[in-house]
Amino acid sequence: MWKETVSVTPPYHFDRVLKRLSLDPLNAVDLTERSVKVPVRSGAGELCIVTVRAEGTAAEPVFQVSGETNRLEMMERIREIFQWGKSLQAVHDHFSKTNLSALFEEHAGTPLVLEYSVYNCLMKCIIHQQLNLSFAFTLTERFVHAFGEQKDGVWCYPQPETVAALDYQDLRELQFSMRKAEYVIDTSRLIADGTLNLSKLPFLSDEDIMKKLITIRGIGPWTVQNVLMFGLGRPNLFPLADIGLQKAVKRRFGLAEKPSKEMMLDVSREWEPYLSYASLYLWRSIESSSP
Repeated sequence: MWKETVSVTPPYHFDRVLKRLSLDPLNAVDLTERSVKVPVRSGAGELCIVTVRAEGTAAEPVFQVSGETNRLEMMERIREIFQWGKSLQAVHDHFSKTNLSALFEEHAGTPLVLEYSVYNCLMKCIIHQQLNLSFAFTLTERFVHAFGEQKDGVWCYPQPETVAALDYQDLRELQFSMRKAEYVIDTSRLIADGTLNLSKLPFLSDEDIMKKLITIRGIGPWTVQNVLMFGLGRPNLFPLADIGLQKAVKRRFGLAEKPSKEMMLDVSREWEPYLSYASLYLWRSIESSSP
């Protein structure tokens, strides 16, 4: 068993991180203990459970991180998932001079936290396509419970090889549409056989990743943008077709109707190069867990 104490550059509001993570029933969040148990696979494929617990405040963020094995590898991944190496101060300074200044003041210190792996993120995005959020979480939970792995009471997504070996009917029985079952399994087969190497994505530009993933059946711009944002932590994504963002922009700017693509582009110009943070804070503004 190893433990490590980590101090992070403020502002960093971990309680808001936990509230957002708790929206997904697969995440092992304890709001009272201010902790989350994170399932992380080592490079060798071993499933490790790492506990992250807040001991400080948003102004003085301190965390205790603990696990059983692979300390250095796990700590590197945890730092990446929770974006501890990226200071939010520059982001907030930027938005203090924009039309979202009040929103960023209200939700100050909310970081862009990643999904636990790029594969998890890709599968979650494909499953969530064109579904209401409640059923999307239900369907994803069924998928993970049926084919994933559980350790110490924490669930982890299945590995691509496991999903690649499934029949479409295996997912149909969970209430997947035939088309979505094909997207999930066929994409996993491309990953399992090495045609799509997810480990190379961090070294590519946003544009090159879009060009590579958009050619895969079942993966559109919305999915790629979300993978860029929540799988890879890219800071400048604004999914124009996202219904939640459209709703948040409509409410934030007092619009009578759903904003057009042109309106979304126009209102967001001054948010660059931190569009991903604008997206996150706008989503937060309409989530039941806010503030």
